Formats: sequence, C-alpha cells, structure tokens
Amino acid sequence: GINGAMQVAQRATTQPNRGNNDEGYYTVDRFRLGFGGSTAGRLTMSQVADVHDGFANALKLDCTTADTSIASNEFGILSTRFEGQDLQQLKKGTSEAEAVTVSFYVKGNANATYALELYDSVGGRHASQLFNVTTSWNRIVLTFNGDTTDSFADSNALALEVNIWFHAGSNFTSGTISADFASADNTRRAVGISSFFDSTDRTFFLTGLQMEIGSVATPFEHRSFGEELSLCERYTRRWAISVRYNTTSSNHHATQMFSNMRATPTVTRAGNLGTSKENGTTAGGIADGDTKNFGVLVYGNGSDSAVGGYGLADSEL
Repeated sequence: GINGAMQVAQRATTQPNRGNNDEGYYTVDRFRLGFGGSTAGRLTMSQVADVHDGFANALKLDCTTADTSIASNEFGILSTRFEGQDLQQLKKGTSEAEAVTVSFYVKGNANATYALELYDSVGGRHASQLFNVTTSWNRIVLTFNGDTTDSFADSNALALEVNIWFHAGSNFTSGTISADFASADNTRRAVGISSFFDSTDRTFFLTGLQMEIGSVATPFEHRSFGEELSLCERYTRRWAISVRYNTTSSNHHATQMFSNMRATPTVTRAGNLGTSKENGTTAGGIADGDTKNFGVLVYGNGSDSAVGGYGLADSEL
C-alpha cells in the first residue's frame, strides 16, 4: 500500500464536520472517507503526531456529533484503494489465487470493534473480518484466503477497496460475516461492529497499514518521506503558484511533472488566487488533457498586484 505510515497529507492536516453523505479524500493521502444514509454523526479527520513502534504519524478520527439512532441504511467507511495492474501477483480468479494479509496499528479512547473488508469493485465480491480496538496501540493482523473467482483487470482502474467499517445500520449488519470471498451481500459487510458515533468521546487512530501476499505479516516496510510523497503524487499533486499582474489579462499557470499521474486529473486552485478584489477575479481550475501537463487559470484586476496560492491535481481512485 501507499502512505500506510500516514506521512503525507497534501490537501490538509485536519478536516472537521465530515458525515452526512460526504465522500472523498480530505487529509492523509490515499485514505478516503465515505458516508451514506444521511447519518447525523460528525467527525474530524486529522493527521497527528503519535510516536510508537517506529511510527511518527497517525490518522485520527474524532467524533464531534454523536448519532445513537442509527437508520438501517447508514454507514461510515475509511478506505484505501488499489489499481488492478498493481494486484496481478494475487492471481485472483485462478486456481492458484494467493492469500492476502492486511496488518495495521490501531488505538482509541475506549474499547471498540470494527470490521476490515476487502471489496472487489469490479467483480462485486468481498470478505470481512472483525478487529478490536483498545486504549493502547496494538497491531492487527488479518489473513484472507485467495479468491479463485473473477480476476482483476490489468489496468489503472479501481479494482480493490480495503474498507474499515466504523458505523453501520442493519442493512449492513444483519447477515453473517465471512472471511472468505463471496458474491457481494450488503448484510454481511459489517456484522458485529460497534458504532464510532456512539459518543463524542470516541476517537480512532490508525497507522502502519500494509497489505502483502501470503499468510504472514512481515515488519512494516518504512519508506523515506520523499519516496512516499513520490508514490502519492501518482494520485494527488500540489504545487505553489505566485503570479504578478499589471493588466486584466489572464495567466495560465501551467506545470509539467516528471512522471505521469494515474489518469488525467481534475485541477483546482486555492489560496489567494483571485479570491478578493485586490488580487484579481475568480478563476477556475483547468486540465490540459493528459496525465503530465496541466495548470490553473488566474486573472489580474488591472492594477499592479501579486497573487499566491497553490494548484491541486486530483487523479484518485
């Protein structure tokens, strides 16, 4: 996996008030929140410093609004996603399909039970296992048998989701949980979990997430910050922009990267780039149509002014 030690957070280091039907990448790169069923619960997602077991950072969820009346269709999921071309060694869909072991470190403010699910996004197959959280850091190790049905396409498209279910209504908890892959059945996805939104005291910390072939969890593979950032930039890139104007003309601030992103990105801009009269008029993000060359468009306001901010290119799964 990428950024399992939670080192890189290009978008932001904290994002409050997530819940309802929100879905997307908010803080730590490669880790996505998804909610459904208009849950009333709200949380803050953060990258935090927490030194233990050779790790310096963690992803933290902090409940800020409780939801103890859980509708049947509610859910809350924290996930990381994989391209099919990075999973060919699993031999999925063959008689030689490999077992997969997922390991990670967790803690919280109190005991809790959540579920980790492997979800085949193309074939519609899944397997789930429960894990326990305590007030101390613990390493969780979960092994899933290989799946001999439905292969992963050798492409840059989404193939596998690693989902941590931390909140779910009866639509997702009324069946029987199974660690063996089977056709997708919502009722089996999060059977037996507690709800993260049961109290505003609730916290959940995660780091050291690693997925590997076989039934043995090896020590976490630490990478340098530079290596991890480079891997993350296949999916998200942030770059600084500084422009000076003395006319009302537009300025296409382009950037060329040294490696391709996963797909042509959606490009946005933020900061002081046309957000006030002093610094020009509003301008939108633009993508130039390929995975390596793209930029944003900003405007001057007819006076001698400087603007500064950043562009963000998103090619996430």
